[in-house]
Amino acid sequence: MKKFKYILYVAIIAITATSCRKTLELAPEDYYGDGNFWQNEAQVTNFMVGLHKQFRDNQFMFLRLGEMRGGGFSNEDRQNTSLSELTIINQAIEETSAGVGSWAGFYGPILQLNLFIQKVEATDFLAAGKKDYLLGQAYAMRAYYYFHLLRTYGGVPIRLEPEVSNGNTDAVALRKARASEAEVLDAIKADVNKSLSLFGTAGAPADKSQWNPLAALMLKGEVWLWSAKVYNTPADLAEAKSALNAITGTSLLTNFADVFKSKNNNEIIFAIRYRDGEAEMGTAYSYFQYSTFNFDNLHVKDSTTLGPTLVDPLNIASAPAQIIQRYAYTFALFQSYDVVDKRRNATFYDYYKTSASGGDVVVTVRNTALVKFPGEMNAANRRVFTDDWPVYREADRLLMLAEIENAEGGDPSLYVQQIRDRAFGAGADPAPFVNGSQDANELAIFAERSKEFVYEGKRWYDIRRMKYGGEPLVFISPNHPYGVLDKGLQGYKILWPIEAAIWTNDPLVDQTPGYTTSKSK
Repeated sequence: MKKFKYILYVAIIAITATSCRKTLELAPEDYYGDGNFWQNEAQVTNFMVGLHKQFRDNQFMFLRLGEMRGGGFSNEDRQNTSLSELTIINQAIEETSAGVGSWAGFYGPILQLNLFIQKVEATDFLAAGKKDYLLGQAYAMRAYYYFHLLRTYGGVPIRLEPEVSNGNTDAVALRKARASEAEVLDAIKADVNKSLSLFGTAGAPADKSQWNPLAALMLKGEVWLWSAKVYNTPADLAEAKSALNAITGTSLLTNFADVFKSKNNNEIIFAIRYRDGEAEMGTAYSYFQYSTFNFDNLHVKDSTTLGPTLVDPLNIASAPAQIIQRYAYTFALFQSYDVVDKRRNATFYDYYKTSASGGDVVVTVRNTALVKFPGEMNAANRRVFTDDWPVYREADRLLMLAEIENAEGGDPSLYVQQIRDRAFGAGADPAPFVNGSQDANELAIFAERSKEFVYEGKRWYDIRRMKYGGEPLVFISPNHPYGVLDKGLQGYKILWPIEAAIWTNDPLVDQTPGYTTSKSK
């Protein structure tokens, strides 16, 4: 009965997730038991749609893990509203305040991917090319979840089989200790290579809202680059470069802002899809806007004037839910852009509260709203946040290649300058990139990444991977402005803790090294 309930659960997930494929037509089934579900192509492809729906549901978790601890988020309330998740932003994570729980919720999707892989590998009704493509998607997606787990927790339990659906419902037998980081990395690499082998010579899809061969190559480049620089395996640089150079048919858009306004454009390699009436980036994104109830007629656009005051200049009050600022990027991040960098105003809308003092204008509040994913005004004249969220795009490929070139002792100018030329206009860069020392180049590449990928979930992973003087940028240093942790006192915090409930339910699991724990040895 437990087995039936499990299969029923995952089948319902697959069927109800079809809202993200408007044209899907699937005849109703009487019930979805183990013997009834995996019987035709529609069921299998619909299950894959469901897996991508779950992937979309995790978008904010990807952002949370990949960016909130990276030093770009502010802990300063600038609109008289309480900011969210300051435990994470302030690096105050401990066993009693882990920031996220239940391994970030990723084992649920992994469990269903395990089931999908097992069932689809056993099918004989799918055409070989279709079967391989679907499995290529599944292996890439599983690798991506585990890659987040590795970069978040280090070693984690490795589960590559759907144990419960295979009849193992014994809670004790299902316990599993954390594998080593090396073992998790090996499992990720194996899944990535399996995915690419299954994709074979398949080309880029017209619709980039699902895992595809080019996305798998991007994942390989990112994983092998991480391996080379974090785990000191420089031989992996060549394989990362090879994977990234194998990607063809992509190009930077001329206008940075257009990358996020048009779906399936030439720069996008893989993006999470949002559409009006289907799913929005939603409430979490709206929390990066100004709060209209304490904004109108109180703020100005120009910090040198007292007025005119602003009244909802971004027309966000029309959004379905009241918008309250719960997150903010540091104003220093906004100021790090050159004033003629096109990314500046395509990413942030800056505004100020000013007052008069002795004939001078005094700024009392400096703030920004995030406008990188502006959404659209729908047919009901309401603001909906329906821009796609890029997982991988051409700018990321170029800057990873720049990082690899620099790590190999080469000149990354070719790659970095393409990014800057788009930001300023060809020939208009006020400070063109000049090849320098390896450390200077690394900081310059990171500076471009920090401006290019705001709200794309990359900065925390970047400061963990990228280095200055042989040390990760994550550690505070007088030589660069990006560190967020004191190595001597907080070095262990480059990995996240787990909450006590995890090791309470599974005594084989130990707390992340370095954190104070109440678990008895």
